[in-house]
Order: sequence, then structure tokens, then C-alpha cells
Amino acid sequence: MRAIKAKYRPDKIVCLGDEIDQHGLSYHESDPDLDSAGVELRKSKAQLRPLFKLFPKVDLLSSNHGDMVYRKGMSAGIPRHCLKSYGEILEAPKTWKWHMDLTIKMSDGKKVYFHHGKSADVFKASQAMSMSMVQGHYHEKFNIHYWGNPTGLYWGFQIGCSIDDKARAFAYNKNNLKRPIIGHGIILDGQPHLLPMVLDNKGKWNKVVY
Repeated sequence: MRAIKAKYRPDKIVCLGDEIDQHGLSYHESDPDLDSAGVELRKSKAQLRPLFKLFPKVDLLSSNHGDMVYRKGMSAGIPRHCLKSYGEILEAPKTWKWHMDLTIKMSDGKKVYFHHGKSADVFKASQAMSMSMVQGHYHEKFNIHYWGNPTGLYWGFQIGCSIDDKARAFAYNKNNLKRPIIGHGIILDGQPHLLPMVLDNKGKWNKVVY
């Protein structure tokens, strides 16, 4: 992320969600050998602090993992206003803003819709939205699909993730033949570009300059 920032100097940063895992609060079976929800949260906040410094201003999308505490609160019948905000929970800068979805006007004047994950097929989702679209959520997908109509050229942009595939919290995916694709994306002059994070056989970034 530092290398991408240094090379491209982006003027806007969007996180597509799942900024923390919250395995300890999952509705699925939790591994008893993993941290409790409280310990996991403390470790998550410590890992986020360098990102707060690297990216002082970020727009984030609500997501299934990020929203876990609110989903649990709803199951328990706790009103939303009785719970802390995302920023307070994570001790994030006030310039980190969370959104259910987001529409941004690009430098070419066209609008792009951002969501954590509307559909497994971002191409069809972007067509349904009648505009270009960016989403995450689907760990094993990393692609750009273009489509056009009489008003112009549009695209569906599916971003990868930053998952540690060997982490125990991600063990539920071990029987899946498809593996998560580690990577990021950038929009330059209104056009999307994939930035895969190429790893060596030890799982370390090989410092490819995009």
C-alpha cells in the first residue's frame, strides 16, 4: 500500500469494507483456539494504526465483517443508537468515514458506484446500476468487465483482498479450490486498473513496481 501511494499519489482512498475480521463475533462456528472477541478487537486496532497514519482520510463501505457488532446487536434487540460508531470502536481518525454505499464523480465527469458487494457478477450489477461500479467481498475474484451503450463506455471493477490465506481465522476456506486474490485497484483518468500483489512461495511480496 505504501508503494502504491508513493507511485500514484491518489487523491481519494476508498476501503471496500471488511477492515477487520471479527471472527470472535461470527455467526458461524468459532475456533476455540482463536482470540476472544475482545482480544481480537484490541489486536485489530493495533494493526489499523499504521493505516490511519498512512491514509489519514478514507471513505469505507459497510460490510458483512465490519458490521458484525451491529448485526449481533440487532439479534440481541439492542437499538443502534446504544452502540458506538465504527470510528469510536476502532479509534479511527474522524476523517475515516463509513458509508452504506458511495457514488463518486470521476475526473472524466462520469459517476462510479461503490459497494462492499452487491452481486457475485459485478458486470451485471454495474449494468443494473446503469453506471460503472466497484466492489469487493468476493475474495477469489479480481477483474474488470467493460460494457457500453449509446451514452458511453462503462465497467464493473471487482477488487481482490488483503487476506492472509494462512491465518487460522480464514481456515473455513481451506477446502475451497479457489484461493483469495491479493490485490488492490486504482482509477486513473476515469479508467480502472488492477494492482495484483504478487507473492513469492513464502507468501512475501516480491516488491513488483506496478
